[in-house]
This record gives sequence, C-alpha cells and structure tokens, in this order.
Amino acid sequence: MKSLPIVLAAALFFGGCSALTNKAPVTERRQLMLIGADEEKQLGLDAADEILKTSKQSTDAALTARVVNVGKKIVAVSSDAKAYTWDFYVLEDPTINAFALPGGKVFFYTGILKLMANDDQIACVMGHEIAHVLARHGAERMSQQQLSNLGGELLSIALKIPTKYQAAYQTAYGATSNLALMLPYSRKHESEADTIGVTLMYKAGYNPNEAVKFWQKMSEQGGGKTPEFLSTHPSDERRIKDIQADIKKLK
Repeated sequence: MKSLPIVLAAALFFGGCSALTNKAPVTERRQLMLIGADEEKQLGLDAADEILKTSKQSTDAALTARVVNVGKKIVAVSSDAKAYTWDFYVLEDPTINAFALPGGKVFFYTGILKLMANDDQIACVMGHEIAHVLARHGAERMSQQQLSNLGGELLSIALKIPTKYQAAYQTAYGATSNLALMLPYSRKHESEADTIGVTLMYKAGYNPNEAVKFWQKMSEQGGGKTPEFLSTHPSDERRIKDIQADIKKLK
C-alpha cells in the first residue's frame, strides 16, 4: 500500500504531460515537451557562443556566402522559422559534418561542403538541419530523457529494489532505456528531419533529387559502420529509400 501515493503521483505527472504537447511541422507528429522554448533557445545560444570561441571560421567568403544564401532561402519558406533568429556559419574543419543548435544557429564544416556538388546538395543538408530546429528535436530529446529518468526511479520504488542493488539496477535500466527509447527516438528525429528538410528545399526552389545523390555519395565514404539498431541515424539504405518516398509525395 505504501506504493499507492507513488503510483498516483506518476499517474498525475504522466497525465499532465498530455497538455504539454507540440506538433512537428510537415509531419504533424505529436511531441511531448517538458522544456520551454525560451530555455531551449538559451541553451542553443550558450553552446553557439562556446563553439565560436573555440573553432576557426572559414575565410572563404564566397563559400560562406553560398551557405548563408541557401539557409536564408530555406528559412524564408517556413512560417515556423519566424520564431527564431537564424545565423549560418562555416567552420574550417575537415570533418564531414553539419549541425544546428536550438534557436537557429547552423554550422557547416568545410569537410562536408567539399562533398557537395551544387547548392541543391547544400540545401539538402541545410533543410535537414533547419528541420531539427523547427521540430524542436533538442527539447524533445531532453524531455524524453527527463521522462525516462523519472520512469526508472518510479519503477525502482514500485519493484522495491533493495538499496544495495540500486546502482546495478540503475545501470541496467539505463542501458535498456537507451536501446528501447532514446536511440530509436533519435533515429525517428533524423528520419523526420529528412522528410521536413526535403519539403523545405523543394519549396525554396531546390531540386530534391539532389538529396538522393548526396546521401548516395555519403554512403560511399566507406569505413565500418555501427549497426542501425545501435545507431542514432538510420542506415544509408533506409535513409535513401525514405527520401525517395518523400520526394514522390511533394506537390
């Protein structure tokens, strides 16, 4: 009977969460949000400041101008983008990567730009990164982690795990939760960002078929790859297949 208040508290918490929902753009997937928009933006701004202090920006003015131009065109076709202050940066780094921070700060490494044959392929990745911001994937991941942590604590109490075994339980629960919830959720975010991104680049006047060519090029980079079920990204094959399906739905 001692666990009854805990169960009631959990029911109230999880029930209350239903009011804290959001809808992702384009896909209209319902999302749980326990992180406020202002807090999320500030986290992104703080991270961006740190990155700019410790990283070297590209001195190639023409390349940076291309990236900024593509970013502005894609932002312009999304009404949701008006809620953010957008800035686009090119960092001098051979790593094949690009990322966006909550609040609208988007970073491209020179390494990934070298693989892009045209502005359409820049738009493919730009749309994907902007999509992460618009869909508030960062806040959603943090919300899911908070929920997962609470779930582990409540389950531990409900199962009456002895104190001396709590550490082992938390380790086991964390691993199980990561595989069952957090990694699949990250893959869902990546796939959703592809769908939203392809839609945005198309609306901005870019050729979405170049997205397929770019990801095919990425898949040819070689090297050992983490099995999809343990990865935060969908496999190259699945990503390309899903993007091709998204393109067919564009109007």
